[in-house]
Amino acid sequence: MLIGAALAFAWGGVAMKFSNGLTRPGPSALVFGLFCAGAALQALAMRSAEMGPTYLAVLGLEAIIAFGLGIRLFSETLTPSKIAAMGLILSGIWLLKR
Repeated sequence: MLIGAALAFAWGGVAMKFSNGLTRPGPSALVFGLFCAGAALQALAMRSAEMGPTYLAVLGLEAIIAFGLGIRLFSETLTPSKIAAMGLILSGIWLLKR
């Protein structure tokens, strides 16, 4: 559920980028649909887990997925400091889930 929520939120961010400030109907509808799907999956995951760690895990995974999608789809830059930041996020998620 956590990974599904993170994927939905990250792809919602991609749709947000393509929506041109919510001025394009198709991508704008995807923004809301994907964010609703992500919230629903996160809510289901929270039924059997603590809210704080679950929420932070979804946000962290979403950030990492969105970072990868930005590099892949929008030719955003990959630098050593960004890689280190992603490592810190992964470390934080791992510590929370222990």
